[in-house]
Amino acid sequence: MAIKAADMLIARRADTRARADFATWKMLAKLNGASALPTEAQNFLVSYKQMLGKMTDAEASEATIQLMYKSYYAEMGGTGAPPEIPPRSSDPAPDTGNVTAFRRPAPKPKPTASGAASKPRLPVALIFACLCVVYVGIRYYWR
Repeated sequence: MAIKAADMLIARRADTRARADFATWKMLAKLNGASALPTEAQNFLVSYKQMLGKMTDAEASEATIQLMYKSYYAEMGGTGAPPEIPPRSSDPAPDTGNVTAFRRPAPKPKPTASGAASKPRLPVALIFACLCVVYVGIRYYWR
């Protein structure tokens, strides 16, 4: 049986939403805020607690997420039975070594003032003194 690309897209979105919602609802239940959740969320948490008595926490969580996934898949418009999405592992991703640590680039040396193309730079005080001499010279000239 071939699965359409649109159904697979819906399946991935439904799975992502189910995992995010379950994590949020579980945290709210730990913080004694489960009464503020919608009835659908409360029903899923009750089924989670029932499964928790029969199996480990990880297995009960995954089973509840699968129930939510099937519900969300139908709600989002998926046709037929939802496709199997492999459960995500909680192990951290292995370090492949293809990430380079950020290093500040080496400072570029400033161009030296040698050569015919470079202009000589005058200090600001010398320029100011020359302007004062020109100003005083013009004032005396016009008198």
